[in-house]
Amino acid sequence: MMAERFTLPVLPLRDTVLFPGLATPITAGRLKTLRAVEIALRADGEDKRVFAVAQRDTSEEPTESSLFAVGVIGRIAQVQRLGTGLSLVLQCERRATALRYVTEDGILRAACVELADLPRRPGEEAVVLALAREVRERAIEYGKRRGAPKEALEQFLGGVEDPSALANHVAFYLDLPVAEKQGLLETLRTVERLRALTVHLHRQIGIAETQEKIRTTVQEELGERQRELYLREQLKAIQKELGEEDEAGIADRLEKKIDAADLPIEVREEVRRELGRLRRMSRETSPEAQVVTSWLEWVGDLPWSRRTDDHVDLEMARRILDEDHYGLGDVKDRVLELLSVIKLRLKGHISAPERAQRAARGPILLFLGPPGTGKTSIAESIARAMGRKYIRVSLGGARDEADIRGHRRTYVGAMPGRILQGMRRVGSKNPVFTLDEIDKLGVSYQGDPAAALLEVLDPAQNVTFVDHYLGLPFDLSEVLFVCTANLREGIPAPLLDRMETITFPGYTEIEKLEIARRYLLPRQRRECALEEEQLVVSDVALLDVITSYTHEAGVRQLERAIGSLARKAAHRIATGAAQRVRVDTVADVRALLRRPRMRPTTALDRDELGVATGMYYTQEGGDIMHVEASIVPGKGELVLTGQLGDVMKESGRAALTYAREHGAALGVPRERLEGRDIHVHVPAGAIPKDGPSAGVTMATAIVSALSGKRVRRDVAMTGEITLRGRVLPIGGVKEKVLGAHRAAIPEIILPRDNEAELEDLPEEVLRSLHFHFVETLDEVLAIALRAAPAAAWPVEVETPRAA
Repeated sequence: MMAERFTLPVLPLRDTVLFPGLATPITAGRLKTLRAVEIALRADGEDKRVFAVAQRDTSEEPTESSLFAVGVIGRIAQVQRLGTGLSLVLQCERRATALRYVTEDGILRAACVELADLPRRPGEEAVVLALAREVRERAIEYGKRRGAPKEALEQFLGGVEDPSALANHVAFYLDLPVAEKQGLLETLRTVERLRALTVHLHRQIGIAETQEKIRTTVQEELGERQRELYLREQLKAIQKELGEEDEAGIADRLEKKIDAADLPIEVREEVRRELGRLRRMSRETSPEAQVVTSWLEWVGDLPWSRRTDDHVDLEMARRILDEDHYGLGDVKDRVLELLSVIKLRLKGHISAPERAQRAARGPILLFLGPPGTGKTSIAESIARAMGRKYIRVSLGGARDEADIRGHRRTYVGAMPGRILQGMRRVGSKNPVFTLDEIDKLGVSYQGDPAAALLEVLDPAQNVTFVDHYLGLPFDLSEVLFVCTANLREGIPAPLLDRMETITFPGYTEIEKLEIARRYLLPRQRRECALEEEQLVVSDVALLDVITSYTHEAGVRQLERAIGSLARKAAHRIATGAAQRVRVDTVADVRALLRRPRMRPTTALDRDELGVATGMYYTQEGGDIMHVEASIVPGKGELVLTGQLGDVMKESGRAALTYAREHGAALGVPRERLEGRDIHVHVPAGAIPKDGPSAGVTMATAIVSALSGKRVRRDVAMTGEITLRGRVLPIGGVKEKVLGAHRAAIPEIILPRDNEAELEDLPEEVLRSLHFHFVETLDEVLAIALRAAPAAAWPVEVETPRAA
C-alpha cells in the first residue's frame, strides 16, 4: 500500500525541530512564513495544514537547499496577530519527508509523504519498555535540575504511555542542537531513538550538575549588584534567543528609525512625546504599549523625506508611450504636455525639496473611458518616463470612509487607510499613485469614501493630509495622482471638479487589429511558450476574432480570445498533432474557437415602417439599437416597453406630443391619431436603459408608424428633443459614432451643437461616414424618412368583442 502524498505550504523553522503528537506555539514574522500561513488558512477543516521543517542555516532566507528533508505535518489550530507577525499554535500530527521542494507564488511548497515508525522486531518489546522507563526517570531528574516541580513532571510524563510518543515529547523539550534533534526525528526505529535519548539525557544531566556547581560558586563570589547585572544580561540573552526585545531595546530601535526618517519639526515633537511614553511603559503590564509601538513603527516606515529624482526626457517619454500603447494620440499628447511643464519647472539652481515641490504642483488627472483601453497602463508608462516609483490602489467597492482615512488607533486592530498604506509600500514621497475604479466607490452608514478623497485630490489641501490612525499631517503634494473611471456619472460632482479629465476612446476595428498584431499576439505566444513560427495568425483571422468573438470598446476580451487560440495551438504542438499551427481563414478560427460568441447589432436588411436606428453607449463602448413603434387599436395611450428609465419614458411622451401637435405637417392622417394606442419598444428588454438621447430615435419611429413613411436603414441618429421640436446636444458622441461605424451604418444624424466633438474621432472613421447636423426634429424626419408613404397601411387586427 503506497503512502499518501501531500502538497503543502512549507513553514521553515529556525533553531527548533518539531515532533509528532505535540501542540506547539510558534511565532511567524518572515514574509515567506506569513504567506505560507495565509495559504494554509484559506483552506477549510483539516486542510489547514503546513509542512513544518527545520532550516539548516538560519542566517539566510529559506530555500529548497537550506531545509532538511524530514519534518512534520501540522495543522494550524489557533492564530493571533502579534505586532507585525503572527503567533500560532501548531498541532503536529505525523512525521513526513519532502520528496521535493518547489517555489510557487512567492512561497515554498513541499510534495511530501508520511514516515511511520518501523515495526518492532521479535523480542524487541521488552527492550523498548526498559528503555522507555529509563528515559522517563532520567527526564524527570533532568527536569528537576532545570527547576521544574517533580509532581508536574511525573504527571506530564506519566500520561504518555506509548514509548514512541514518550521519545517525541522528551526529544522536543530536551536542550539539544538542531542537528542532533533532527537526527532523533529522522530515526524511525523506536528502540534506537530511545537509546539515543538515554545517552543525551545522561550527558545533559552531567552538564546541568556542572552548571549548578559553577553557578553556586559564582553567586558566592558576586555581590547583590553584580548578581542583578548578571541576571539582566542573562535575560537579554534569553530574549534575543527567543527573538524578543525588551522595552529599552524596542525604544532604542524605534528612535534610530525615526531619526533616520527625517520628520518635519511639528511631527517630530509629537513622536518624541509618544516615544517617551513608551519608555515609561511595560509591555507586560500595559496593553497600550503594543499600540504605541505599532504606531511608532508606522511613523518610522512612512517616506517623510525619501523621494526619487525626476529625470524627464521627452524623447524617451514619447518612445515609452509608443512602445507600450498603439493609438491614443490625444492622450499621449496630453501626457507629454504634462511632462513638458514638469521639465520646465525643474530648471534653475534651486534646492532638491523646492525642485520636487515645483514639479509636484499640477493637475490631478482623471483617465475616463471604457474597460481595456489602457488607462492603468498609461499611468505606469508615465512613472517609467519620469523615473518615479509606481503604486496602484483599487477603490472598487470601498464603502467606508476609514478605507481612505483609516481608523483611530484606540480601536482594536486599527490601521491607516489605503492612501498611507500605499505610501508605505512604495517607499517614496513622490510616486505616481493610481486610484483605480474611482467611479465604483460606494456609500454606507459608515461614511462616504468619496468625501474623504476630496482632501486627498485637492493640491491646496493634501499638503497636510491627516489620517485618523496617524493623527499627524502627511504631505501628499508631491504625489502625482492619476484616477481611472469607466463612467463619468458614477463620480460625485465635487470630486470630478478637482480633476482634469482625459478621455480614452474606444478602439476601431483597424486599431484593434494593429494592437493584436503588435502586442497581444506576441504576448500570448510568450505566455504559452510558443515561437513566432509555431503560431501564425493572419489579419483576416484576427479581424474575425475581433468581430465575431468580442464586443467591447477596449481589447481585454480580444486578448482572452487570442490567448485561447494560443493555448489550443500549444495543446496541438505538445501532443504531437502538429509542429506548427497556421490560422489563415475564418474556417481556421471556427475550428479552434468553435461557434462565434457575439451577435453584434447590425443595420437592417431593408427600410421598415416604424423602426428607427438609434445609438447608445455604456461602459463597454458604443453600439446601435432598433427602436420599434406600432399602431394598435386602443384608447389613444402610449405604451413603452423594454425596461426603460423615467427619462427615456419622458422622451417617448415628448415625441408623441410633438407628432400629435404637428400631425398635419408630418403627413399623419387625423384618423390615425384617434382610438389607437402607440406601442414603442426598445429591444434587449432584460437590460435597463435610460437617458434623453433616444428622443430623436423614438420620435422618428412614432412618426414613421403614424405617417406610413418608412425609415431609412442606412441612417443612425441620436439627440434629445423638446416639445417644440428642438434637438438638443447629448453626451458620448465619440463612443456612439464608433458603435455605428462598427455596425457599418454610413450616415449619422447628430445635434448641431455636437459638431465640434467630431475632432476626437479617428481620421479613417471620419472618411467613411457622412454626418447630418440638425437643430430641429423636422430636419431629422426629412433625412430619415422616405419621401413617399408605404404602398399600403399596415393591417390592424381588431380585437373580437364578446356577444
